[in-house]
Amino acid sequence: MTMEGTNKISLIAKGMIMGIAEVIPGVSGGTIAFITGIYERLLDAIKGIGPSLITEYKTEGIIGLWKAIDGWFLTFLLSGMVIGIGVGAVAITYLLDHYPEPLWAFFFGLIIASGIYIGRKVSHWNLPAIALMILGAVVAYGITTISPVEGSTHPLMLMTAGAIAVSALILPGISGSFILLLMGMYVIVVPTLKEFGSSPSFDEFKILAFFGIGMLIGLAVFSRVLSWTFKNYKNQTLALLTGFMIGSLNKIWPWRNPQVLLDKSTNLLVTEDAIGFIQRSQDLEFKILKEQNVFPADYLMGESQLILVLLVSVLGFLSVFALSKFEKS
Repeated sequence: MTMEGTNKISLIAKGMIMGIAEVIPGVSGGTIAFITGIYERLLDAIKGIGPSLITEYKTEGIIGLWKAIDGWFLTFLLSGMVIGIGVGAVAITYLLDHYPEPLWAFFFGLIIASGIYIGRKVSHWNLPAIALMILGAVVAYGITTISPVEGSTHPLMLMTAGAIAVSALILPGISGSFILLLMGMYVIVVPTLKEFGSSPSFDEFKILAFFGIGMLIGLAVFSRVLSWTFKNYKNQTLALLTGFMIGSLNKIWPWRNPQVLLDKSTNLLVTEDAIGFIQRSQDLEFKILKEQNVFPADYLMGESQLILVLLVSVLGFLSVFALSKFEKS
């Protein structure tokens, strides 16, 4: 493939949105790739990276190698993703701290619309397709109910986390950041990324390097599996992905009351009166391990902002169909 007919700025913009999405637990960069019409091309480009490149280089040279990996496509897309991850690590952290309800509402609307968008791509909704959609929803919902564990900076753990997270990255409906959160690695990788960007150190470089190696391994394996399923069982794969989108909604409901916390100063679990602990401990560091979705009237973490949340969720919903215009261009 070449870059003929492809808007380079558009690719960078798509990459930026994918990068920002990947910083947010509950939102998938793969979803953005799918609704902007570059998903299968992305899988094919990633699949092209492997041992076969050595043969390609020997027979066709650097030009053949560049074509095999769809080099310009990956260059502009990944450039945008790097920018998006950098922006997201700062901006999304701020929004989660100060405006969590509207932010989650935006992505709730986005995921609903994404599920509808992917579901409409299924050419024939028969019984197997419906069963796969239900299976995908159940699996995704089950993942969202798992309580996070403690992370580790051990190289093997970092590589494992990178491989699993990047597999989720290219799977619409499953968030790579959320998988990191479950593994306890989100609070290690994202702050390390922020610190490395402002004041690099060798310790931070090691953490990011091992995580990056794991990502490369995960990409090499999982992209081939997904590419094969799309080529041979596209309808069934899309039905399964639609279910993933539906099931993941549980994680991004705007109103959630914490149930279990980890007090970082004592490393003890807080299982009773978690909300009271947060209100009393403004200066202490803690991590929310388990939450309960509630209606706006039962929300105890601040104002429900019902009208704003509804408006922002509609904006998120409409943004999917605005993004889908990229697919037609």
